[in-house]
Amino acid sequence: MIQLLRTDSDNPDFIALVRQLDAGLAERDGAEHAFYAQYNKIDNIRHALVAYIDGRPVGCGAMKAFAPDTMEIKRMYTLPEFRGQGIATWILEELEKWAGELSCKKCVLETGKRQPEAIALYRKNGYRVIPNYGQYIGVENSLCFEKAINPNA
Repeated sequence: MIQLLRTDSDNPDFIALVRQLDAGLAERDGAEHAFYAQYNKIDNIRHALVAYIDGRPVGCGAMKAFAPDTMEIKRMYTLPEFRGQGIATWILEELEKWAGELSCKKCVLETGKRQPEAIALYRKNGYRVIPNYGQYIGVENSLCFEKAINPNA
């Protein structure tokens, strides 16, 4: 059974999962990794999730304020041996629910074009491609998405 823990970036399980995420991204992104890494620091993230199966941390995700009514989804990761079981969708849905509880109306995110699994996850969960925002403007490898949440708030 999957359990989701709402926590922050000080959680040791979250930190360990993010280290594994970063190692995988460094391989995929190659020379571009340093550019992305500067925007993926986890210091002071107040809204993080860790997914557990039988007490083992198997996935994570986080979000941070982007605009007054918008959260940016960050640091989504599932251990390779647990992929394909819906864990990332559960994490994403819980982050969206949490953002709604914080009176946000949408979520945005950036992912790399070399991450087809992530792109498929976001499309499957109702995210639509938008023009690259902020530091990702003009970055060829970046793909940005948004999704309206909590539409009745």
